[in-house]
Amino acid sequence: MRVSRLLRALAKAGRPAHLVGDADAGVVVALHVEGRWFAVLDGEVLNRVNPEAIEGQSTRERYLNPGGDGLWPAPEGTTLGYQYCTGAWRVSPGLCAARYRITKAAAARVSICAEVDLVNNRGFGVPALFKRHIAIARGQRSVTVRVVESITCISRAPLRRADCLLAPWTLCQFDCGPGCEVVFPAAQQASVWDLYDAPSDGQRTWSGPLCRTRTDGSQRYQIAIDAKTPWIEFRDPRRGLVVRRKAGPLPAGQSYIDIRDASPDVSPGEKGVRYSVYSDTAHFMEIEAAGGCPATIRPNTEMSVTVSTRFTRT
Repeated sequence: MRVSRLLRALAKAGRPAHLVGDADAGVVVALHVEGRWFAVLDGEVLNRVNPEAIEGQSTRERYLNPGGDGLWPAPEGTTLGYQYCTGAWRVSPGLCAARYRITKAAAARVSICAEVDLVNNRGFGVPALFKRHIAIARGQRSVTVRVVESITCISRAPLRRADCLLAPWTLCQFDCGPGCEVVFPAAQQASVWDLYDAPSDGQRTWSGPLCRTRTDGSQRYQIAIDAKTPWIEFRDPRRGLVVRRKAGPLPAGQSYIDIRDASPDVSPGEKGVRYSVYSDTAHFMEIEAAGGCPATIRPNTEMSVTVSTRFTRT
């Protein structure tokens, strides 16, 4: 999709947008579409775009996933997740309807913020501020998007880890098909594990410390990758597109958590997730990075992670 078409679609739907950089190298920030951003290079939008999500509205029965790059709360499922508080999988209306506002802007950067009230699967309410500090840098046939992702708890009382887990989780989405894959270095095969019951080992090959996992739409799966892995990279040979994502270290006192989409009757596991890869049979995929959570979430505690994503055309 051309960036001009995306901007027209957002304007027609009455969804305010902000362009950081320009059509040659930049990002379109859709303030009223979950605050998602879409990378742009040479006039082309590189992320997946779902026009139906721009024009329509998500409901409890049907979630319209916008594509782009979004900030979600983790975990997704388990007893402390945020998407089963009604019993069935549902993206929080507070997240879907979030209205981000610009708090600071310059030519190559923008900061946005929204208030999002969350309810976890144990019924704990968590009022929060979602903030995204976005900056771009141009390169040789590339653009790098550096984002400080944060969720600040603004509750009046502390929340213990046994009652509440909360971490920022950024999901960068792309169309995919034959030949698409995610590559990353992993110290050992135990650094990678499935987040769904059905194993996806058949999608992966190993060459020394390098793992390659297919994201060609042949199987729906999600894998977790632990803190030892420094980066993950999506490769789409059809478009000559390479996207490398790197998450920085966590703030002191915060640790990675179990982010998986598991039944709300299942307790969170002990294995923490730094990166994850999601592949869908509808021919889209996500490279994901997660932050961490402290032992106790006190009022005004900010959970944050800095994620750098470099988009290169080969």
